[in-house]
Amino acid sequence: MAAAFLSTANTFLPSTLSSSSSSSTTLTTPTSVYPHKHSAKRQLILCKAVIESPLPSSPILTKRSLSICLTTALLFSVAAKGYSEANAAILEADDDEELMEKVKKDRKKRLERQGVISSSNKETAYLQELVYKLSKVGQAIDNNDLSAASSVLGPSTDVDWVQKANTAFRKLSSSPEEKTEVDTFNSSLSSLISSVIRNDVESSKIAFVSSATAFEKWTTLTGLVSQLKGL
Repeated sequence: MAAAFLSTANTFLPSTLSSSSSSSTTLTTPTSVYPHKHSAKRQLILCKAVIESPLPSSPILTKRSLSICLTTALLFSVAAKGYSEANAAILEADDDEELMEKVKKDRKKRLERQGVISSSNKETAYLQELVYKLSKVGQAIDNNDLSAASSVLGPSTDVDWVQKANTAFRKLSSSPEEKTEVDTFNSSLSSLISSVIRNDVESSKIAFVSSATAFEKWTTLTGLVSQLKGL
């Protein structure tokens, strides 16, 4: 709207392996909440203990150990993959549920806002008058005619059309972002009036663009941009 008004504007515990003086190996591991992972992990550590043991091993034990190692490694890989895929599926389901909840909340918010707007004909009329006022002021400033701009703006923000606009702002603003844009608009409008009174053309243009931009952002946030003519 500013351009239309003014052409210049994101840990297993290692398994604890204890070895005795005999050729047998005793493995101590904590209880796991995942039995299949616990068993597979235990077998892998056993394989490592057998292979690294300084005690001589018979060929039969060596072959058997190697077979256990290979089988365990395969089972552990399959179990880990299955666990990972199951975990991913759970996370994806959670994400989908969160997305659906957000969509529902956004839809409810839009419907509530539409209901408020539909029952606010008087406030919408106040805002339409604001659009016309800003349009005239923008044309006057663009022509360096600050006298004409002053006659439309009035001497201060206490004038009737500004007070009515703020009545509409208060009723139709709900989010912090919307209220921030209202504050920006009022601050910029006050600067605009002061600049026009001082006959400062450049400051008037800057203040006008700032106020018009804040108002345009507010109408977009509230959904009123399609309800007002001249935006």
